[in-house]
Order: sequence, then C-alpha cells, then structure tokens
Amino acid sequence: MRELVIRKCNHCKAMVKVIEDCDCKCGLVCCGEEMKIVKANATDGAVEKHVPTYEIKGDEIEVVVNHVMEDDHFIEWISAISDNYEEIKYLKSGMKAKATFKYYPGMTLYSYCNKHSLWKKEVE
Repeated sequence: MRELVIRKCNHCKAMVKVIEDCDCKCGLVCCGEEMKIVKANATDGAVEKHVPTYEIKGDEIEVVVNHVMEDDHFIEWISAISDNYEEIKYLKSGMKAKATFKYYPGMTLYSYCNKHSLWKKEVE
C-alpha cells in the first residue's frame, strides 16, 4: 500500500507532499535546513481524538475525526489514499472534521491536526 510522505520545515512550518523521495543525501531543504519527514501516529495519546474513524456506505467511505474545530486548534485536512487513488479535503475552524471519499478496500486514512501533527487509520 502506498504511504503518504510529508516533509515539514522546523523553522517556517512549510509542508510539502512528496510524490517520490530522493535516495541521495541532499534531502529537501527549506530555511537552509533539511525538511524532516512527518511520521503518522496511529493511536490516540491526547484527550482530543485525532485518529480518523470511518463508515463504509456502498462505494463511499465517510470519515470523521472526533476533534475540536476551534480557531487555534483544529483538523486542517483529511486524506484518503490507496494504490491508485488519493484525495484530500481541506477544513477550516468551525467546520465539522468530516469528509466523504470513494471507497477502496485496504485504503489508508490520514488527518492532520495543526497542533498535534499527522494521524492515520488503516481501513480493514
């Protein structure tokens, strides 16, 4: 299964989605330093929920993240990825942390919290 690879600058907090990472030692650079890979968490370790939950409804999958959506703390986006499919839904504070995607068995769901980083859930 294809994994989502995101690199983030520790200084300006810019993020890039990597389509294919390099094998060389140069890495991706921002603000004069190598951008670090953002590792996805898979278990909740905070009071707020970050790991996406889902319900399959025919050929669609409804994804919900049980998380606050306040001005300074919210889920920025939810993404669904399979071998031949990838889609991302961007969210704003005040919205529900919810998205609907086309369903593919074995896909991976991701959510990104502006304070607690990247989270994932494998679809069974």
